[in-house]
Amino acid sequence: MDRMTAEPAGCLFVVSTPIGNLGDITRRAVEVLSQVPCVVAEDTRRTRALLSALAIANKDVRALNAHSSAEAVAQIVARLERGEDVALVTDAGTPAVSDPGRALVQGAAALGIPIRVVPGPSAVTAAVALSGLVEGPFCFFGFLPRRGTARQRYIERIAESPEPVLIFEAPPRLSETLRELAAVLPERRAFIGRELTKLYEEGLRGTLAELAARDDEWRGEIVVVIAAAEAARDEDDVERRRWIDASLSAALQCGVSPGQIARALASTSGTARGELYRRALELRETLSPSSLADDSDAPPPSAPPGAETE
Repeated sequence: MDRMTAEPAGCLFVVSTPIGNLGDITRRAVEVLSQVPCVVAEDTRRTRALLSALAIANKDVRALNAHSSAEAVAQIVARLERGEDVALVTDAGTPAVSDPGRALVQGAAALGIPIRVVPGPSAVTAAVALSGLVEGPFCFFGFLPRRGTARQRYIERIAESPEPVLIFEAPPRLSETLRELAAVLPERRAFIGRELTKLYEEGLRGTLAELAARDDEWRGEIVVVIAAAEAARDEDDVERRRWIDASLSAALQCGVSPGQIARALASTSGTARGELYRRALELRETLSPSSLADDSDAPPPSAPPGAETE
C-alpha cells in the first residue's frame, strides 16, 4: 500500500482510470482514490460517477481541464505544498497523455513535490496491441491539428514515418481525416479501434483507401494506427524520384515557380504537394542564376515511371 503522509509535502498521484470497462480499474488505483483527500479531474461529473461506482464517497473533487487557468493550477499546487495528497485523473486512461494534466505535473515537479504514477488502462497500448501493425518503435501524434499548414505537415510526417503512427480522432472528423490520409497513402494499411474495452468495441482493418470509402456514422472513442512507410524503396520508386527531380529542374529552368510546379506534379506523381514544393526549393538552390529563364511556359512533364499511358 502507498504511504500517503511520509513526505513533508503532499504527493501528487497520476492515476490511470478505465477507458471503458470498469473492471479494468487496478486495485492500487482504488486504494489511492480512496485515501487521498482531493481528486483533480478533467470532468468532475464523470469522475464523481466513477467514484460512486467504486463506492468511494466524501471526496473533494476539483476540476482541471484544458481551459483551466494558471491560478487554478497554482491553487492545487499550494494544497500539495501544505502536505495534502492529490490524485490527478482524466475522463479515461492516463492524465497528461493527449489529456489535461501536464501543467499540474510541471508545477509540482518544479517545487520538488513527490509525484507517483498509478499506471493502468491505456487506449494507446490497447490499439497498438490490437492493430498487428507495430513490431517495435511507433510514433504517437495524439489529435492532429484541425486545419491549415500544421495539419498538412502532420499528414506529410505520417506519410514519411519509418515507424507506425497512432492518432486519436473525434467521430465527426474521422471521415475527413481518413480521406486526407487516403489521398496521400491509398495503399497504406491501417487499423481503426472504436470504443475499445466497451460493449460495442470494434476493430476495422484495411488500406486507408478502403477505410476512407466506408459510409459509417462514426461514434465513440476512436484510435487509428497507420502502418510504417516502406523502409527501403524499390527500383521503381527510385526511378520515380529521379523523374520528379528532372521534371522539377526542367520547370524551374523555364521560370515556373516552385509552388506552380508542385501543384502541377502533385496529381501525376503521387507525391504530396508540400514535399514537391520543398524539393523544388532545394533544387532551385543548386541551379545557377543564368539557367533560370523568365519564360513561365514550361513543357508538360511526361508520366512518371510505372504510370499507365494510353
